[in-house]
Amino acid sequence: MRCVFVQFRCIPGKTYQVADAIYDREVVSELYSTSGEYDLIAKVYIPEDRDVGHYLSDALFDIPGISRTLTTMTFKAF
Repeated sequence: MRCVFVQFRCIPGKTYQVADAIYDREVVSELYSTSGEYDLIAKVYIPEDRDVGHYLSDALFDIPGISRTLTTMTFKAF
């Protein structure tokens, strides 16, 4: 499994609905609200045999209320 972090910017007033929808899909291991440019950050484990972009697009990016995402790939945990 490959670990990626995905940040979500939500349409104002929609953060809680987006968070509920993300959790309902059962594809994130952790989900936090954040301060700053993005409203939520999720830790996602991608199966090794799946393309990261396709996996995230299919699993999360069609949720209503998301206006922008930022995906950060990880390499090594310390």
